[in-house]
Amino acid sequence: MYWNLDLARYIADAPWPLTKDELINYANRTGAPQQVIENLHDLPDSDELYESIDEVWPDYPTDEDFCYGDEELLT
Repeated sequence: MYWNLDLARYIADAPWPLTKDELINYANRTGAPQQVIENLHDLPDSDELYESIDEVWPDYPTDEDFCYGDEELLT
């Protein structure tokens, strides 16, 4: 399974929480590329809900990774 920001953006705005099947359905309906669909199929089979993209891609960058809001540290 390979994720990058370009692929993750297709599911970042999904209506969380979702099951694996609901997430695949969402990606299909929104026109996500085949690589996104394949990545989602590679997730473990489970009826558990994914609460956010962080559970799908644990390394998903946050605003903190880009130092947004840290302007006072730059002065």
